[in-house]
Amino acid sequence: MSELEEQIQNRRDKRAALLAAGIAPYPARYPYDQEPSAVHEEFGEMTPEELEAAGARRTVPGRLRALRKHGKIYFLDLYDGRTKLQVLVRQNKLEEDAVTVLQSLDLGDYVGATGPILRSKTGELTLFAEDVVLLSKALRPLPEKWHGLTEVESRYRQRYLDLLVNPESRRVFEVRAAIIRCLRSFLERHGFLEVETPMMHSIAGGATARPFVTHHNALDLELYMRIAPELFLKRLIVGGLHRVYEINRNFRNEGVSTRHNPEFTMLEFYWAYSDYEQLVDFTEEMLSTVADEVLGAPVLPWQGKELSLARPWARYTMRGAIAHFAEIPEAQLETAEQITAHLRERKLPLPPARTYGHLLMTLFEETVEEHLHQPTFITDHPVEVSPLAKQRTDDPRFTERFELYLGGMEIANAFSELNDPEVQADRFHQQLEAKASGDAEAHVFDQDYIQALEHGMPPTGGEGVGIDRLTMLFTDRASIRDVILFPLLRPQAQRREISEATAAGDGPATES
Repeated sequence: MSELEEQIQNRRDKRAALLAAGIAPYPARYPYDQEPSAVHEEFGEMTPEELEAAGARRTVPGRLRALRKHGKIYFLDLYDGRTKLQVLVRQNKLEEDAVTVLQSLDLGDYVGATGPILRSKTGELTLFAEDVVLLSKALRPLPEKWHGLTEVESRYRQRYLDLLVNPESRRVFEVRAAIIRCLRSFLERHGFLEVETPMMHSIAGGATARPFVTHHNALDLELYMRIAPELFLKRLIVGGLHRVYEINRNFRNEGVSTRHNPEFTMLEFYWAYSDYEQLVDFTEEMLSTVADEVLGAPVLPWQGKELSLARPWARYTMRGAIAHFAEIPEAQLETAEQITAHLRERKLPLPPARTYGHLLMTLFEETVEEHLHQPTFITDHPVEVSPLAKQRTDDPRFTERFELYLGGMEIANAFSELNDPEVQADRFHQQLEAKASGDAEAHVFDQDYIQALEHGMPPTGGEGVGIDRLTMLFTDRASIRDVILFPLLRPQAQRREISEATAAGDGPATES
């Protein structure tokens, strides 16, 4: 029997002994006054004399993180995820059942204690327990404090343990929640209405991406998990809801990396009578405000760099950015042939579709993105890669669109939304041709959306902001899995099969 198995068996034996003594190891309810953090907030600054004069008594629950015994005196550390509270227990002051509980405790158990709040001889805020109650018996030991859960994949698979032993992980998700709360508050102060749109679509639309496919048994209908809520939100603009937003889950059946997860969270908002230029200013104000409210300053420490969200932010056209960072004159970016020559000269991959727009986008991604650490707006994207955006009137090869880059990542994407139903129908047909030519991510034709546009949609600016990547930046995390509570991982049994196949010489094992 391994050491772990022995520990588990020992804990099971204690559980059985408690049951035999008539003590429930998992009671249904525990009325309490405060958790450890709240006790420290109320009493942490009080002197021993002030505490004694206050005569405060509290009933406090928490997870047992440390246990020290000195004869008949026990010191317990109860932890609530933020702070621990010391509990001093004199065994000879307890009732018989409480003594049985005390002697059966293991680290990781949930425990409740009642008594006065005072300071110990060493000056530590302490609950002097008159009663001890077991609230939940832990049958498995916790990892060693700070050190027992360092293997990255284990932290993702057992996030509950990661949160228990790594306070910085808890902070990541508290910051994430604060970001979302501040975004909501900012948008609502500006008159936006929060809405919900479907997560299962009969047509995968609103973005160029591969969808996940599912099946509705009762309707015998093939459905697609949402790749974007865009087309439904713009239907609401048609319906007269002129400022709407949704914080939504999207699903894309594509590659996995430190910046991509198949399931991710986006903020999307749509604003009637605005355009992408107005959204540039709005986005600067929104994200710098969120940084001030969440972090206290418009500064993000990021992978050894300091990112400043102080306004104004840099702005380049896509061709201007290539000219600046890749040192290719804009005059040499006028034709597909010129761009192809630059890609080949630099030994960069050619896109499957060899249109002017796809080639320019590839050259930008391969030569510019990595340089965009400070907040930078990239405008004027080619029409071939922007099927839902308005064309520029002065150069119809390009659209009224921007992407915001920060920390070398795309954080936001915005358009002056295409609202001409005839032009949108033509764009959908072009996308169908691209799909027939092998572009698996090309948009499909959505007749219902065209019909909605035919009823009239006002000029509209729309934007999507990646919540996961924004959280990465605000918490200085290099992997998107660090900011998603339960990221998708390959099943462990499958990973073992792959490892065994690799050991047998059947090819490399990869973790996606």
